Amino acid sequence: MTATPNPSAAESPPLRTDVVIVGAGPCGLFQVFELGLLGIKAHVLDSLKAPGGQCTELYPDKPIYDIPALPVCGAQELVDRLMQQIKPFDPQFHLGEEVLEVAPQPDRRFRVATSAGTVFDAGAIVIAAGVGSFQPRRIGVPGSEAFEGTQIHYRVRSAADYRGQHLLIFGGGDSALDWAIDFAPTAASLTLVHRRAEFRAAPASVAKMRELEAQGRLQFIEGLAESLILEGDRLAGIQVKGADGVLHPVAADHVFAFFGLHPKLGPVAEWGMELEKKALRVDTEKFQTSVPGIFAVGDINTYPGKKKLILSGFHEAALAAFGIQSWLFPEKKQFLQYTTTSPVMQKRLGVTAT
Repeated sequence: MTATPNPSAAESPPLRTDVVIVGAGPCGLFQVFELGLLGIKAHVLDSLKAPGGQCTELYPDKPIYDIPALPVCGAQELVDRLMQQIKPFDPQFHLGEEVLEVAPQPDRRFRVATSAGTVFDAGAIVIAAGVGSFQPRRIGVPGSEAFEGTQIHYRVRSAADYRGQHLLIFGGGDSALDWAIDFAPTAASLTLVHRRAEFRAAPASVAKMRELEAQGRLQFIEGLAESLILEGDRLAGIQVKGADGVLHPVAADHVFAFFGLHPKLGPVAEWGMELEKKALRVDTEKFQTSVPGIFAVGDINTYPGKKKLILSGFHEAALAAFGIQSWLFPEKKQFLQYTTTSPVMQKRLGVTAT
């Protein structure tokens, strides 16, 4: 159950904690909340440098409509609300760190070591790593790496940063068309490139894109990125090879590539848990993996009837919390308490009963 750890990991004194949660997406964050209600402390790890997982990394401004009691909620807004919700439990975050080693100990605890040399002595582990450690699929044009993060982007942090500029978008899914529609009113020019005339995006988004094209607000080219256009050490655009074989020089101040993610389970696949189609098999009582003491919630797990919804992940986190409580305190009798009436839970939440 180990991968090669960072040599410095052995030098770090272990941090003792009830639970280590691997993944700071919505399900990992809600797991903090459910554990906190039961008086269980957690440290949260993520290979990304900010909480939020795919929501923050890929579509922070995209609306979500199936969160209970919130008719519509932006993806980043959801993450922000979850971060506010878990504040009373003071979780410790370790961002930009990948878990490299998980080793069961004789006392039913786990040694967890990260790429940054952090070592944990954990009572239980929750894997909430979504599709695993992921990286965006890159544009793949020779020399493009030199401009990534400055003029070539795989996500949008602030749309306002690109007002009045010449923009070029590659992709045919929801992210590509959503941003094309969003950028069109304020861009100096906008070109959308996709390798075929058919799109994977929602039909309404495709219709809106075609409407903007007809209005002259954006240009669509069916083709692929061929080579960079450079002016000195600056990226000036990209040569696009059309489906007809003709090269189209497209001027651009900024290039966005939305080709989706390249998911990898990475070291998780080496931790000895039972896998099914690159997902972790769990039971549906407590969402424990085949390794006792290691649990999995969200998109990374699988079981009969599994649905990859944030809502489902929240349900899994609630049941996993009780499973973890039973694992950590096997002699302790469990009682189901409600936040509306339990003085203990209200004290943990920092609220006063009314």
